[in-house]
Amino acid sequence: MKENILIDKSIAFAARIVNLHDFLIKNKRGLTIAKQVIRSGTSIGANINEANYGQSPADFIPKLEIALYYLLPHR
Repeated sequence: MKENILIDKSIAFAARIVNLHDFLIKNKRGLTIAKQVIRSGTSIGANINEANYGQSPADFIPKLEIALYYLLPHR
């Protein structure tokens, strides 16, 4: 299978998110935020993977935009 930099980077990001979650839980700081961090941080990789296996090329961009939404700062 061909190398996919998006998948590789999303896996590395998810691993860092899991480490952050573990740190927050272990230190009993921000238990509520830790739950949200793990959900949103690991969903990026799931959305990228779903975009790669979309039904059509036209299906790729909207699904990838969902992953991008989680990476951008919100105002």
